[in-house]
Amino acid sequence: LVDGAPFQLDPARGPFLVHFWATWCPICRLEQDSIASIAADRPVITVATTSGDSGELADYLAEHGLEMPVLMDEDGTIARAWGVNGVPSSFVIDTAGRIRHAGTGYSTEVGLRLRLWWTEFR
Repeated sequence: LVDGAPFQLDPARGPFLVHFWATWCPICRLEQDSIASIAADRPVITVATTSGDSGELADYLAEHGLEMPVLMDEDGTIARAWGVNGVPSSFVIDTAGRIRHAGTGYSTEVGLRLRLWWTEFR
């Protein structure tokens, strides 16, 4: 993570959200409070792709008051491994590790929460 702390998602907590974003992306900025809100009570990992070094990213998070797990993807390697061609991109992963939803572009908080909820019953 950006702060160097270890992080592990616990599938026993239910489906989780993997969210790719960038500090330079205006649509990502529109979503960032919603993603942070979801991360407050659901398992979430966010991946900041091509958004500068750890210091710049930490400054951005502090400046915007964002408290959510952020994995730094300085050169886009993680994004490419997931097949991400644009940001924001979101994936809902079920407890067996299967991708149940994948989408690129703006998503509402309600929409993402519903996708997480539906995944619990599929």
